[in-house]
Amino acid sequence: MQMLIIVLNNLDKLDDLLMEFTNSSILGATIIDSMGMIRALADEHEKDLPLFGSLKMMLNENRPFNKTIFTVLPDEKIPIAMDCVRKVVGDLNKEGVGIMFTLPIKYVEGITK
Repeated sequence: MQMLIIVLNNLDKLDDLLMEFTNSSILGATIIDSMGMIRALADEHEKDLPLFGSLKMMLNENRPFNKTIFTVLPDEKIPIAMDCVRKVVGDLNKEGVGIMFTLPIKYVEGITK
């Protein structure tokens, strides 16, 4: 088992991604609001340091949050889920799109089949 974690910067893609997961029989995930470190620092220190004010200007004011999606899947489902993300979101290697990574899970309880 593995946990797939996706930080999605374009919130407009969330519904499409969840539908793509559903179409691929990936039926469970947890979604939370999250904020990147630079954005948090820019919000906190913009008055004190000109650098953070400049950083804040570079960030999209209408999108202060991103979504972090967690899903625990059997190993064989991970490539399928990752393909869903790439299909909907595009190239994660482009700046500002988001990130995706996995973590091994040694134990899980409470997931029903």
